[in-house]
Amino acid sequence: MACTCASKLFSMTNGSVVTLNSPRRFATTIKMSSNSLPPLPDDRIIVGFGMTTVDFLATVDGYPKPDDKVRTTSFKVQGGGNAGNALTCAARLGLKPKLISKVADDPHGYAILDELQADGVDTSFIVVSKGGSSTFSYVLVDSQTKTRTSIYTPGEPPILLDDLSRLMLLSAFDVARLVYFDGMSTKTALFVAQEAARNNIPILVEAESPREGLDELLMLADFVVCSARFPQAWTQAPSIPSALISMLSRLPKINFVIVTLGGDGCLMLERSAIEDADLEEKDVESFLEFLYKKKDDSLATPTCIPSVVTKFKTSGIGTICGRFFIGTAEKIPDSELIDTTGAGDAFIGAIMYAICANMAPEKMLPFAAQVAAAKCRALGARTGLPYHTDLRLASYLS
Repeated sequence: MACTCASKLFSMTNGSVVTLNSPRRFATTIKMSSNSLPPLPDDRIIVGFGMTTVDFLATVDGYPKPDDKVRTTSFKVQGGGNAGNALTCAARLGLKPKLISKVADDPHGYAILDELQADGVDTSFIVVSKGGSSTFSYVLVDSQTKTRTSIYTPGEPPILLDDLSRLMLLSAFDVARLVYFDGMSTKTALFVAQEAARNNIPILVEAESPREGLDELLMLADFVVCSARFPQAWTQAPSIPSALISMLSRLPKINFVIVTLGGDGCLMLERSAIEDADLEEKDVESFLEFLYKKKDDSLATPTCIPSVVTKFKTSGIGTICGRFFIGTAEKIPDSELIDTTGAGDAFIGAIMYAICANMAPEKMLPFAAQVAAAKCRALGARTGLPYHTDLRLASYLS
C-alpha cells in the first residue's frame, strides 16, 4: 500500500514531543572526493520483509537494580527493527532497497516512514493500518559494560496475508537482485518467500532463534545469517561447526550460512558447487581447531581466514563438501565503543551489498565486520552506519 509521510515527530506518553534525529545529520562519516568514488553494483535493487520500529535509547552508567532509579547520560529516539536497520544500512552503502512491513497511522508510524525515506529506502510497499499502534522498543545501554537490553512491544495489528497481494509483490520484486527476511511474522513471510522463489529471486534469511514457521522459510533460503545461539538450538548438534554441517545437510538449497559471534567475529560455511569424490574426509572439529590457529589476534582490522574445499564429516550428521571461513571483528578501542544495538543488522546490510557486488567471501566478511564496527561507534542502530563514500570502506569497494 502506498503511503506518504507528514511528520518527523514522536509523541511521548507524557504529552511532550521529541524530534526524530535526522540520520544524515548525525552519521559520522569520512567521505571520498567526488573523483574517487567507488563503483556501485549493477544490480542494486533488493527487497526486505520484516520489522521496522521506533527505538527509545537511553544510556546509563549502570543497569538499575529492582526498585532503583537511575539517571540517563544520553537519550535518543530513532528508527529501529531488524529489517528497517538492515535496509537502511544497505541504502547508505548504495543499494536501492524496498521494504515490505507494517506501521500504524500514528505519529510513530509516520516518523518511521519519514526516516526510512530520508535514507533512500522505498516505503511504498509498507502497509499503513488505520488505528492500532506501531512497533516500538525501549533500549537501555550500559556505558560501563558496553551491553544493551531491549524491551520490545509488537505493533497492532500485525502484518497479515490479507495485507498483501501477488500483484503488489510482483511490483516489489521487479528486477530485484535479492529478497531478505528478518525471521519475523513467519506465516506472512512464507507467502512472500514463496512468491520470490517462483520468480527465481535469491533469498537471504536471518535466524535469531527457532520459532514456529521458520523451518519452512529456511527451506527456501539461498543464504542464511544466524545468531551464535541459533545453529545448535535448531540442530541439537554438539558444537557450532557440526551444527553448520547439519544445517547445510538439512537445507539443500543453501549456498552459505554465516553465524555471527559478536566480538569474536563470525564463522561461515560455503557449500562447494562440485563434490570431489576423491577428497579425503576430515573431522570438522579437528579441522576448525587447526584453522583457528591461523588467526592473528594482534591484528586490529577485520580479516578472513579461508580453508580449501574439503569434505567435512561429523558424527551422526554425515558429510558436506565445502569451505569454512573465519571472519574476525575489528578491535574497537574501549573509548570508541558506544553501543552494539543493531550491529547484527548492519552486518547483514553489508552482506546484502556484498552479494549484489559478487564479493568473494574473503572480502565480504571483513567488509561486513568493518560496517558493523562503524555502527558501534555511535548510539542507536543507525546513527553510525557508514555511507558508500566512507574512506574506511574504500579498500573493499574499489
